[in-house]
Amino acid sequence: MIFRLFVFSGLLAAVMSTVPAPAHAADDYQHRVAQVLLATPLIDGHNDLPWEIRERFKGQFTQLDLRTDNSRQKGDAGQPALMTDIPRLRAGMVGAQFWSVWIPVSVRGFEAVQMTLEQIDLVKRMAAQYPNDFAMAYTAGDIRRIHKARKIASLIGIEGGHQINDSLAVLRQFYDAGARYMTLTHSTNTAWADSATDAPKHAGLTAFGVAVVHEMNRLGMLVDLSHVSPDTMKAALAASSAPVIYSHSSARALVDHPRNVPDDILRALASNGGIVMVNFAPSYVSEARNHWEADRAAEQARYDTPPFGGLYIGQPERAHAALAAWEAQHPRPVTTLAQVADHVEYVAKIAGIDHVGIGSDFDGIPDGPVGLEGVDRYPALLEELMRRGWSDRDIGKLAGENLLRVMASAEQVGERLRGTTAASTAQDVPKGP
Repeated sequence: MIFRLFVFSGLLAAVMSTVPAPAHAADDYQHRVAQVLLATPLIDGHNDLPWEIRERFKGQFTQLDLRTDNSRQKGDAGQPALMTDIPRLRAGMVGAQFWSVWIPVSVRGFEAVQMTLEQIDLVKRMAAQYPNDFAMAYTAGDIRRIHKARKIASLIGIEGGHQINDSLAVLRQFYDAGARYMTLTHSTNTAWADSATDAPKHAGLTAFGVAVVHEMNRLGMLVDLSHVSPDTMKAALAASSAPVIYSHSSARALVDHPRNVPDDILRALASNGGIVMVNFAPSYVSEARNHWEADRAAEQARYDTPPFGGLYIGQPERAHAALAAWEAQHPRPVTTLAQVADHVEYVAKIAGIDHVGIGSDFDGIPDGPVGLEGVDRYPALLEELMRRGWSDRDIGKLAGENLLRVMASAEQVGERLRGTTAASTAQDVPKGP
């Protein structure tokens, strides 16, 4: 009997040696990611779908069904397909989304206030339109509760200080309407803060800009430093008594884009307790793509720069053909998921694992990196980081725990400061950019 068992065991071992061994549980990245995201909501810091709904569909949900996979339905005039819909959000295991209520920087004054309110209303209508999938959230606790109910927590972020029309009263009303972060600038300076992509005017923040940060702290509203200049970052970090966020930014040491975050700021962020939510925009994560876009813009200007410049000014067909010929000779560089993972790892290395998150910028970018084309692809990024040695605990921090900590801390600061007097708007604030 013993001999027979020995022979059988030998034969079984011989057979098993020819069969590939199953992946060890620790290497089953897909399963590990799913388990992490069951416990921790995956939170994306920035998605521009509300503006796309306004522009493409006039803000009407009768013309758009988010319950359908829209990945192959391109818009008019060659617009790319939407990157966001409910089936892909579910496939991406998204637990919470900050929806951007961006408006163009060319819109100013009372019109900017109205348009922002319309966009806030659009986000709320979107949640009401799909109650089985979305629920509005206003606190870190709301996010956890909604995630447990297996819905997607929907939050509101204002993407530009120009939207408050230099009024702290408007800022307060936006908070009361549901906005939980505000990006201090967008692509141009405000009257009180310098943008990363405009000529410096204020050396960071004016006195009123500091008052804006203080009032956001008092409200419990997250201060968002994406798109601001390094001097504005430093001034805001010095002024803020709560952790700040970068809702969608990457590492400047890897790609020298003015909207990315320099190393000295990353180190300061650790002391502040804040978070950089890494952007997926190809020109932010690929140096080759960043240079290609600059070269293409220069070439485009060479052919057609109204009203007086360009080889083919007033001849749009010739200008278009010349640019197409240049693009054929200079193919657009490929940007990949791995490059996004590089930025995540770099931020974690310099600022610390507690200070990194995800801020895709989906539907606010022309295309996504290969492997990160839409909201269904977040797990692929997390799996890539696991392959690089990230633990389940670290992945949970990146996915949502870091942002939940920052948000809860800002709420606590707001509760502590709530008894203080609201700042006055009677200060002398210069109008204009």
